[in-house]
Amino acid sequence: MFDRLASFSRTTTAWGLLFLSALTFEVVALYFQYAMGLEPCVMCIYQRTAMLGVLIAAFVGLCGNKNYFVRLIATAGWGISAIWGWLLAREHLDMQTTTDPFAFTCAFEPSFPVPLHEWVPSFFAVTGSCSNIDWSFAGLSMPGWMEVIFAIYAISFLIFAPMIIFKK
Repeated sequence: MFDRLASFSRTTTAWGLLFLSALTFEVVALYFQYAMGLEPCVMCIYQRTAMLGVLIAAFVGLCGNKNYFVRLIATAGWGISAIWGWLLAREHLDMQTTTDPFAFTCAFEPSFPVPLHEWVPSFFAVTGSCSNIDWSFAGLSMPGWMEVIFAIYAISFLIFAPMIIFKK
């Protein structure tokens, strides 16, 4: 079983599934923003960026899954993005559920090393507030679902990373 998982983790199919899932979540985020009119806050934009990190890492792994060093870089990007996204979603959920109005502050624009919100405003611009709960499904708001999604990415990273790293 372990050998089957290890060999699956190095296939185009595995990296393709990761890529397609992250791409789907990015498309869904844009659908929520533009078709449903849900305005993203700065934490939403940061989570969207973390998902973009998973997407890029998956693309790198998809293109170079036969090369050990490329797989290593892709795996690191996947893990960093998944864990960062989970931490962001957790913080965003705390912002929505706290009763202390001074516990968290929500910035009005993202703080990236380069002004992505000016270069690609349709993807990175902040138009909403972190404390607003405009959408929920099965008792979870958007950051609650993002916490679940990033947790699945992080747990799958923790399962597959040793197989990818230690099996050349």
